[in-house]
Amino acid sequence: MPDSAVSPEPEAPPADETSLPLSALLTEILDGADGRITVDRLMQQFGGRALGGLLLIFGLFCALPLPPGATTVLGAPLLLLAPQMMIGKAAPWLPRRVREHSVDVKDLRRTLPRALPWLRRLEAISRPRLTFLFAPVGQRLIGFVCTLLAIVLILPIPLGNMVPALAVTMLSLAVVQRDGVLAIAGYALVGASMGLLVLAFRLIRHALEQGFAMFAAA
Repeated sequence: MPDSAVSPEPEAPPADETSLPLSALLTEILDGADGRITVDRLMQQFGGRALGGLLLIFGLFCALPLPPGATTVLGAPLLLLAPQMMIGKAAPWLPRRVREHSVDVKDLRRTLPRALPWLRRLEAISRPRLTFLFAPVGQRLIGFVCTLLAIVLILPIPLGNMVPALAVTMLSLAVVQRDGVLAIAGYALVGASMGLLVLAFRLIRHALEQGFAMFAAA
């Protein structure tokens, strides 16, 4: 009796770039790019995750220790992207001039490696959960909150930008990963950043009042 033919098991399809974790995708981009990389190319690499991915990238940059005024420049794209999530757009729109803007890969290789280990750790513990937080209303709320944070980031507030930038980073990663626990952590960071801003404004007001009082007494 002839042996019955055994059909070979189908090979698993290769993972495309859109299935990679964002940390792995960013590492792949850094390893494969030379010279300069445009925002448009980053959008293409991120695929369907472009809106959340770009929010994450610019949020990460703003969270890094940077020279004074740097977050004013890096926060501007957030002010273009976050409102698009607020109105429910699935794919980001950016002006041609912004899409054609390029970044030196050497600068990315100096800054991103400091943030990638933290991103990998968050990706390792995250998974889709509490996904009701990403229903249309929930996702638009995240877009609204990130828009407010983007306004804060472009203001020249000494030492007042790191926590809002971390909140944008956490919320955008939550959207990409569909992880409601990360979203809750992001909202907690929003609360912390608002508290710090209130404290900073009170200190600035107190310093101004003291200065005016000293000037008037002179």
